[in-house]
Amino acid sequence: MSLSAQLINLMAALLLLIAFAMLSQRRILSLIHLYAWQGVVLATNNIVIGYSTGQTHLYYSALLTFALKAILLPWILHRLIVRLNIRWDVETLINIPATMLVGIALVVFAFNLALPISQLAGTITRSTLGIAIAIVLLSFLMMITRRKAVPQVIGFLALENGLFFAATSATYGMPLAVELGIALDVLVGVLILGIFFFQVREAFDSLDLRHMEKLKETDQ
Repeated sequence: MSLSAQLINLMAALLLLIAFAMLSQRRILSLIHLYAWQGVVLATNNIVIGYSTGQTHLYYSALLTFALKAILLPWILHRLIVRLNIRWDVETLINIPATMLVGIALVVFAFNLALPISQLAGTITRSTLGIAIAIVLLSFLMMITRRKAVPQVIGFLALENGLFFAATSATYGMPLAVELGIALDVLVGVLILGIFFFQVREAFDSLDLRHMEKLKETDQ
């Protein structure tokens, strides 16, 4: 195995470890830091792939990924939790050990799902497709096991990271114009959700989504 392939596999393993760390993390500030580290690893992975394959557009993708996912979005999320004063521990619907067991089962499922595709792929990143699918599933699991709005948004952003890594694993990334469009959509989405957080906090004095379920029951 070449040095580039070993580095790519290392980046994939780090992303999987970060996904599990996010799944088990209870503090929102720590979740934001882990999301920023995901951005750093994704950017580094793009640089390695770009160098080993000669795909120069991946250098621009790495720069965009680092600026957006490792700096700008974590900074916006950090400002939100400071303004909203929500540094408390994150409540989960099921306990952490049970969540981790479900996460392990999802990883096994993702590897079995990606195995036939990986065998047919001819890219240097074919061995990381299973990890990419696992990151998507783990991020989705984090979204559905959290009660607070902000951790759910971080889970959605982590899921987008998993999809981005899957695209890189399968086809050496998307065209730069598509990545710019997705980056703009994600940025605008986070800004809109930030406004939504303030409205929910003003209405319920909390970001617990169970209050919105009670409001729906009252309206009926």
